[in-house]
Amino acid sequence: MIAEEEVKNDSEGYDITGYENIEIIGAREHNLKNVNLTFPRNTLVTITGISGSGKSSLAFDTIYAEGQRRYMESFSAYARSFIGNLERPDVDKINGLSPVISIEQKTTSRNPRSTVGTVTEIYDFMRLLYARAGEAFSYSTGERMVRQSEDQILDHILSNFDGQKLTILAPVVKGRKGHYRELFQQIRKNGYSKVRVDGELQELVPKMQVDRYKTHDIEVVIDRIVVAEKDRYRISQSIKTALKQGEGVLMLLDQEDNIHHFSKYLMDPVSGLSYDEPAPNTFSFNSPYGACPKCNGLGEIEEITEESVIPDKSLSISRGGILPLGEYRDIWIFKKIQAILKRHKVALTTPIEKIPQEVIDVLLYGDSVPVAVKSVKYPGTDWNTKFEGIIKFLEKQKEGGSDKIQKWVNDFTVTTTCPECNGARLKKEALHFLIDHHNISQLAEFDIRTLWTWFDGLELRLSDKQNVIAAEVLKEIRKRIGFLLDVGLDYLHLNRPLRTLSGGEAQRIRLATQIGTQLVGVLYILDEPSIGLHQRDNVKLIKALKDLRDLGNTVIVVEHDKDMMLASDYVIDIGPGAGRHGGQVVAQGPPQEFLKQKSATAAYLNNQRQIEVPKERRKGSGKKLKLTGASGNNLKGVDLQVPLGTLTLITGVSGSGKSTLIHDTLFPILNQKFYNSRREPLAYKKVTGLEHLDKVIEVDQSPIGRTPRSNPATYTGVFTDIRALFSELPEAKIRGYKPGRFSFNVKGGRCETCEGAGLRLIEMDFLPDVHVPCETCKGKRYNRETLEVRFKGKSISDVLEMTVEEATEFFEHQPKIVRKIKTLNEVGLGYISLGQHATTLSGGEAQRVKLATELSKKDTGKTFYILDEPTTGLHFQDIQHLLDVLNRLVEKGNTVLVIEHNLDVIKVADHIVDLGPEGGNGGGRIVTSGTPEKVAENEESFTAKYLKLEL
Repeated sequence: MIAEEEVKNDSEGYDITGYENIEIIGAREHNLKNVNLTFPRNTLVTITGISGSGKSSLAFDTIYAEGQRRYMESFSAYARSFIGNLERPDVDKINGLSPVISIEQKTTSRNPRSTVGTVTEIYDFMRLLYARAGEAFSYSTGERMVRQSEDQILDHILSNFDGQKLTILAPVVKGRKGHYRELFQQIRKNGYSKVRVDGELQELVPKMQVDRYKTHDIEVVIDRIVVAEKDRYRISQSIKTALKQGEGVLMLLDQEDNIHHFSKYLMDPVSGLSYDEPAPNTFSFNSPYGACPKCNGLGEIEEITEESVIPDKSLSISRGGILPLGEYRDIWIFKKIQAILKRHKVALTTPIEKIPQEVIDVLLYGDSVPVAVKSVKYPGTDWNTKFEGIIKFLEKQKEGGSDKIQKWVNDFTVTTTCPECNGARLKKEALHFLIDHHNISQLAEFDIRTLWTWFDGLELRLSDKQNVIAAEVLKEIRKRIGFLLDVGLDYLHLNRPLRTLSGGEAQRIRLATQIGTQLVGVLYILDEPSIGLHQRDNVKLIKALKDLRDLGNTVIVVEHDKDMMLASDYVIDIGPGAGRHGGQVVAQGPPQEFLKQKSATAAYLNNQRQIEVPKERRKGSGKKLKLTGASGNNLKGVDLQVPLGTLTLITGVSGSGKSTLIHDTLFPILNQKFYNSRREPLAYKKVTGLEHLDKVIEVDQSPIGRTPRSNPATYTGVFTDIRALFSELPEAKIRGYKPGRFSFNVKGGRCETCEGAGLRLIEMDFLPDVHVPCETCKGKRYNRETLEVRFKGKSISDVLEMTVEEATEFFEHQPKIVRKIKTLNEVGLGYISLGQHATTLSGGEAQRVKLATELSKKDTGKTFYILDEPTTGLHFQDIQHLLDVLNRLVEKGNTVLVIEHNLDVIKVADHIVDLGPEGGNGGGRIVTSGTPEKVAENEESFTAKYLKLEL
């Protein structure tokens, strides 16, 4: 009982703040309308609400920003001058705030050297394990490498060579070129009279040297002895000297001229090959000590190959067979090639497949024979120059050409697995250190589940000495692998680059790392951690978040997931609408109370409102797109059939191969067919049914622009029509204004003080840089003359300020403009303004801007749309909007293929293809396919289990 009491008091002691709750008073950031809010500390809190209602403004731009700012305030003014202060969010007061850690999705590294192993530190501990407990084997003979102390060498010589004549040698040069005059001089000065050069004993003479262009092996003769126990002291002194001169290595020459190798370091006793002492960086592909020298530790190399330069050998050179040169023109390079071909009795019009390979090699890689080309400038004279070769020229430009040239050369560059390390990233010495018959690279290729099994019970397979060294390291490794299993990432492997992970996966890796730090009294804020998670793994994620809470932390999650809301301790719903219609707390409380309240979210949670299952499923046009034998990554010869003219869903647990099948195989095939893309699809046998399609469009969640100059109006192209409309107005015609006058990116009409940005950046010493509205145009982006041209009383700047809803009414009699704006409204983006900076749009919003842009184009009814988790960041109500849009696309005869985990979308599909059953190696095949009703009956599929409940 006493113990329980103590625990209780202690848990109250967490709150050094003295507050039981977090109180927010007067939050007005972005669209928040003076929000006052109180919620309990040390709980799991979900903030939800429709897209654009202000969830992120509350969680990240208010709570997180204030927590960060307070942390920065604790630094000295001198330190702050280097980091800059953070701007105070627009809020009156926040009480009870702990130190804040935000785990967002956009923070993943694009660096190919960042992998799952390096970011979770598992790989770092494995490097330590291999450096201290790994066993070395020779890469030339496969023998176990041995180390010997001076005493061991001495005992070995006395017992194995008793009574024999031996020469003790110290190697000083091993397989290097040079004349070595100074070295011989130095050896003489040290008092030695003989050396062995390239296997031959020689007397040292003054000014002695060897051929500088040949490779040599040179050893110093330290001593010549007859082995006997009575000379033990002399032999031991000679061994000592030889090891000193040979830097830890010595050689013995016996009577039959056989060589025996000995070393204080790791050495192959047969060939004499020695390794440096292993250190953790020997196994790091990010360190010059461990990285493969050919690919610098990337595992891949970029090279220009014959296939990429000559893709179609049936063409002749004059018809553009050599891609970088194009078709024949009367220019110097073609004359040069003509002269080379003439020498080999071949013409420019000969198909390349009929030209001998040695001639093609000369064209691609050059040769040293000068070629004569007749001069145009000086008739009657010839230019005699060597031909450098097309691939050689391209490689030179790739190194030092202009950006434009380098971009052009990239078209002929292909990425291939490094031939030296076969993608293992490490130099060969590092790959020959083994623990239980595996090298470190093989472990990094295991998926996390297999790795866990391998480390399980490893002690039984290690020697006693290895166990003493490895005990602590193994504890750390297992702990970290355990965290990754807890958040459902068992299908990843340690070598997987971070840039290839989805936002949700990267976020869960950071979550696993945070659980590992075991901090208490912290406020964690997460942004939709359930993205990319199958319902099955949601349970693991919720448990991980609860573990974080139970340590004594407050966890805030911005989330739309039903299970997450019902499992949390407190739910806050922001709304009621989006943009300027949102920004208020419409409901809050523990889940049981929350369900009784009047809010859109509560209505969907307690099934008062729901997304309806269609009465009948579309059969499609009867035509099919068939992909046969897809076997990239973990796919096991998958045959995919997509019925055209339907809404088809690709489902399956995380890591089952959905992205590999669609993004890395199907999309590149379609892209090559319709747009001649250079990106190679992963392995497949054949594809049929392409003739029924005429274009493919992938709508992903990447930003629509990287700078504030991009906005929905410019992206959808409607701004071009609006500028054209303004230039047609009588006032504009009188003044002679063209459409360019109304662009904020072009000199003429824009405000030149801020160059059309509307904001100016003021650099402050000791304070953060501040963006202030431009004092000349007051943030309107244009100069006074441009703003005097008005349409229905509104200037071009006023139009950019309008929300999509307002603009739809304003331009109702301009069919060309309203068509594009209306589609933005229909995908649920009525709340964003036409000129909103692209950098402030969320991933889901960017994706819907792209969808709207595609919707507003005139389509042929033969388009193939690919969407990856379009429900990211969408509330139930927005999912309904999205489905209406997708159904409209399908009604016109197009095919929409969606990769999705959200059951509300899965249940309304016409056709489902479910991959799995597990992730990683346990997945990669089609478990079941057909209508949702048919799929739900499958016993093996995890998706079926949850889909059955929905239907």
